[in-house]
Amino acid sequence: MSEAVTLRIDVWLWRARFFKTRTLSGAHVRKSGIRLSRNGQTRRVDKPGTAICVGDIVTLARGAHITTIEVLDLGIRRGPPEEAAALYRTLEVDR
Repeated sequence: MSEAVTLRIDVWLWRARFFKTRTLSGAHVRKSGIRLSRNGQTRRVDKPGTAICVGDIVTLARGAHITTIEVLDLGIRRGPPEEAAALYRTLEVDR
């Protein structure tokens, strides 16, 4: 039986370059929360250690902007912007 590969949501948001530091990423998750959809169920997440996996849909608000993205890969490091952009696909942006 194989177990799904997961990663902390704060680490993934940092690797995908939504935040400059992991500390800022974790603080945003704690303060503002993130909506996480998996297998058709959506829940609000406010713990930076929450696990995400490939295929999850993440909705986050930054200022007046709400962005919905699909996780395509977890990545192995915080790389250049081109590498970070390959970690997700933008589904919707509300400006």
